[in-house]
Amino acid sequence: MKFAALLAASAASLLAFPAMAQNDRDPAQDFNGPYISIGGGASLQGSDRGETLVFDTDGDGVYGDTVTTVGGTDAFSPGFCNGRATGTANIDCRNDRDGANYFGRLGYDKRMGNFVLGAVIEGGRSEARDSVSGFSTTPASYEISRKADWQANARLRAGYTPGGGALFYVTGGPAYARLNNRFATTNTANSFADNGKTNGWGYAAGGGAEIMVTNKIAVGLEYLYTDVKDKDYTVNVGPGTADPATNPFLLDGGATDIRRSDPHFRTHAVRGTLSYRF
Repeated sequence: MKFAALLAASAASLLAFPAMAQNDRDPAQDFNGPYISIGGGASLQGSDRGETLVFDTDGDGVYGDTVTTVGGTDAFSPGFCNGRATGTANIDCRNDRDGANYFGRLGYDKRMGNFVLGAVIEGGRSEARDSVSGFSTTPASYEISRKADWQANARLRAGYTPGGGALFYVTGGPAYARLNNRFATTNTANSFADNGKTNGWGYAAGGGAEIMVTNKIAVGLEYLYTDVKDKDYTVNVGPGTADPATNPFLLDGGATDIRRSDPHFRTHAVRGTLSYRF
C-alpha cells in the first residue's frame, strides 16, 4: 500500500541520520521529563470502496430508504462512487485526496531503567479530503466531502530505550476532529441545505522511534492511524422549483435527508518530529 511504502522510505532516512557524539550528555537521562515537539508529514487514506449516499425520504430519522421516481424505479440506479464526481455520469470519479499534515505537541516521559512511559497532548491539521458521490437518472450528481479543519488527541505511550540515545514506542488514545463538510450537486431544481461543520470523535494509535542528536534535541519518525466518527452531517433536500407531484425527493414525505453511509473518517499519517527536552 502507498502508506507502507512511504513509511519504509522515511524509516530508512531516519536510520541514516548521522550519530552525533555528545560528551556532555548522560544517556541515563535520555527520554525523561517534559518536552515539546513540532512535526509534519503526509496523511494518506486507505480504500473505502462500497461507500454510498443513504436517504431518509419520509422524515422518520431512519436512513436506508430508496428514492423512487413516479414510475416506482430507483432514482439512483446509476449508483455511487468513492470519490469526487467529474460529471453527471458515474464514470471517472476522482480518488480521495491525500495531503500534508502538521502538528505541535506537549509531552512528558518517565524513564524506569530501559523502559519509558509517557503522555502526549497533540493538536494540528490535515489536508486530506474524503469524498463520496451519487448519481441520479435525471441525470445529476450529488457529492459529499469532508476534511479536518483541525484535530487533536491525547495519548499514552510506552517504549523501550536500549541504554539511551534511541527510543522505540507504541502509542494510543482518544482523538477529536473538527470536520469541514461540503456538498455539491448539479441538480438545479431542488433546494439544498446542510449543517456545515461537525465534530468527529474516535481514537488514534501507532508507533515510532526517536533519536537524541544533542542532550536536548531529538528527531523522530512516527506512524499514526486515526479514526474519527461523525453521524451529524446531513443535507436536507427541499422543493426549490421542483414539482412535488413528480420530483423523487418529494414524493414520500415532501423532503429528503441525505447522509453518507460510512460515518468513519480514517487516515494513515507518516510524519517526522523534532523535539526539545527540558
